[in-house]
Amino acid sequence: MFETYRGIVYPQQEDHMGHMNVAWYTSKFDEATWHMLAHIGITPAYIRESNKGMAALEITYKYLAEVSAGDLLVVRSEIKEMRDKTILFKHTMFDSITDTPVATMQAVGVHMDREIRKSCPLPAHARERYEALQPEPAA
Repeated sequence: MFETYRGIVYPQQEDHMGHMNVAWYTSKFDEATWHMLAHIGITPAYIRESNKGMAALEITYKYLAEVSAGDLLVVRSEIKEMRDKTILFKHTMFDSITDTPVATMQAVGVHMDREIRKSCPLPAHARERYEALQPEPAA
């Protein structure tokens, strides 16, 4: 897992129940996603220059503990699987003081051609960076 987001819960991000609203979990996980993708070379420059991009196919959230205004958060991410056109990844959000997991998001994203709006193979450099992130096999 590698860090993809670090931030704080602001008072305006709380709902009438007194904890961070689900929309803000989505927002923070979305920011983590773009950092994770940049880590494997799907950068803003790549997206602009190649006219390729990523889209979500499926997302599952799990809320493990409430967070409130002032809580400091960190998201660590892992790419669980990369196929020809898709990436399966998981974000885990932690209270950065206690290192307690507070939420997870698992998603499947697809690489797509933004002009024709269809899926297409991930670039070779993304696969190379993904493979470099994989742990060495146990001896």
